[in-house]
Amino acid sequence: MRKLLGYILSAIHYPAFGFLLLLFQPIQWLCYNLGGYGPHKRSVDILNGLLTSTYYLLGNRVTFINQQQLPEGRPIIFISNHQSMYDVPPLIYNLRRYHAKFISKVELTKGILSISYNLKVGGGANINRNDPRQSITELLKLAGRMKDNNWSTVIFPEGTRSKDGKVRTFQSAGVATLLKKCPNALLVPIAINNAWKMVRYGIYPLGPFEHLTFEVLTPVEPDGRPADELVKQIEETIKAKVNV
Repeated sequence: MRKLLGYILSAIHYPAFGFLLLLFQPIQWLCYNLGGYGPHKRSVDILNGLLTSTYYLLGNRVTFINQQQLPEGRPIIFISNHQSMYDVPPLIYNLRRYHAKFISKVELTKGILSISYNLKVGGGANINRNDPRQSITELLKLAGRMKDNNWSTVIFPEGTRSKDGKVRTFQSAGVATLLKKCPNALLVPIAINNAWKMVRYGIYPLGPFEHLTFEVLTPVEPDGRPADELVKQIEETIKAKVNV
């Protein structure tokens, strides 16, 4: 029955989601070219808040829990598990005050309304996974922007989405590269639950009547510790909070 309802509700969700991407393509362009970074960022924040609201058309709910007192004038590396593409809009919207940027595959910078444009001009890192040198260069550039502007970054150290919600082994290379250029960044874990259930049947139908939760966990000070040690600690912290 749930899957059947997914077919019906997905037919409502997808047009709404697609319409927002179409609508905000020219809005982003105008904001960026006429106003620069600030207006463009606000347009992206609004877009992702609206994209998140389309989850409710599926009968889903989104809860973002942040009981941490995070600094706004310091770079932050948000380290999260990754369950589906539907992780991203709630993270962008709810972390908007921290100017959170994303590390994305360079392939995503083409062909996707609104999303590709934001990836090209929004200040994140677009990496070619087949070119380690390019990837490192892009991460170092991102870390430099973090340091200069007190921006933050969201990184998914699993390297790929978990199709069953189970947390995969975290890789530390990305965090190590960011800390090399931006050593004063605060490390902040985020545990995501149930986002994988939205795509348990694939892209159609989407899973309805799920409760997606995003919980910001206790920050970790780097204090000069090795990146692999820090990332392992954060991996265990997130695993303890993820329900599968």
